Amino acid sequence: MSSEIREITRFERIGAHSHIRGLGLDENLKAKPVADGLVGQIKAREAAGVVVRLIKAGKMAGRGILIAGPPGTGKTAIAVAISKELGKDVPFVHVSASEFYSTEMKKTEALIQAIRKAIGVRIKERREVLEGEVVGLDYNMVPNPYNPTQKIPESATLTLATKDDKKTFSISGRLAMTFMYQGIEVGDVIMIDKETGRVAKLGKTEKTAKKYDIGFDEIVDVPSGSVEKEKEFTYVVTLHDLDEANARSGSFLFMLMPSKEIDNEIRNAVDEKVKRLVEEGRAELVPGVLFIDETYLLDIELFAFMNKAMESEMAPIIILASNRGFAKIRGTDIVAPHGIPLDLLDRLLIITTEPYREEEIKVILEIRASESGVTIEKDALELLTQLGVKNSLRYAIQLLAPAYEFAKLRNSRTITLEDVKRSAELFVDVNQSSNYLKKWEDKMLM
Repeated sequence: MSSEIREITRFERIGAHSHIRGLGLDENLKAKPVADGLVGQIKAREAAGVVVRLIKAGKMAGRGILIAGPPGTGKTAIAVAISKELGKDVPFVHVSASEFYSTEMKKTEALIQAIRKAIGVRIKERREVLEGEVVGLDYNMVPNPYNPTQKIPESATLTLATKDDKKTFSISGRLAMTFMYQGIEVGDVIMIDKETGRVAKLGKTEKTAKKYDIGFDEIVDVPSGSVEKEKEFTYVVTLHDLDEANARSGSFLFMLMPSKEIDNEIRNAVDEKVKRLVEEGRAELVPGVLFIDETYLLDIELFAFMNKAMESEMAPIIILASNRGFAKIRGTDIVAPHGIPLDLLDRLLIITTEPYREEEIKVILEIRASESGVTIEKDALELLTQLGVKNSLRYAIQLLAPAYEFAKLRNSRTITLEDVKRSAELFVDVNQSSNYLKKWEDKMLM
């Protein structure tokens, strides 16, 4: 009987902005033509670099940013690049304005939650821990009172050793069960929180690690110093995480509520606790970025609420994006630039983007093809570039995927001119779609 071994491929999704690493600026905040996944938009990227400096210096309080420009000019890409420049610990929340309108919760509640998800708290804690290599572990087994045919640990004796110390402890049955569930054995390096009893398996020492081709244990050094010690732990949570944790501890019904709206009293209590931790030096606020796309969909009530939220001492950096010119403010008859009230617009730093030039479109297409792991012939790239100039950059990028599917039918990883032509014949752009509607308007349903 023959068996077949098939390769298991890793799930990988290439996102629209997964290739972006940063703003691509030098030490003088000058934008390089092509760097960190970004192409062109020199003025916009340099302006964003100044914004990053202001945010890091804590000088953006009470203000926001508007990135304005035609569709497909890199507004979201610049916002993502700002988040990359700020660092991985800085929360970055990306929402569309339409997400605030839901039947499950009030729109202002949805905005509050988005704002608090974008505010991090870096908490520092010193905790008493036991850390060392397990050199002895003996279980005291007794019959299970619910099933006498099984045995469970009533207690256990644990011996931990470091390079400089060795100690033996008596542990409870509950902790002994945890050891059994985690498969902890002699030779493992572990850490135990003395207050909570939480056990973390750090790895195995090199002398006890078994050699496997697959499923090996991480090899770690034996810790030095005392077995019992104080260690400082640093972790980042958001204000919304703390809100939810306090709401759950206060009411079991919160877990059953579909909307999960949080009472203001809970948020005020969280804010007071965070302020106290900051004053004691045990925590620090990490204002993140809330990026709201399609800003023109916000209504006058949400704009007014945002105005107030920006003035709060616990406020993230709010970045708005709009591709509208003069438009009505939703919920009113007032026409304003970008569909944003003038009192809010007046407190925003505005960054503008411009349509890409032909050579920039060509480079962007090359980057997107490389990110997707495909190659493209020169004449095929030229045709895609012309489609990007004539129709739109988004349309040209979208044709890459179907063109590659046609290439794979030929058992090739290279997109040819014919692949692009065939894709362009099957998939139309916005203008072609509009012409189609006009042609068959009398056949369409009203």
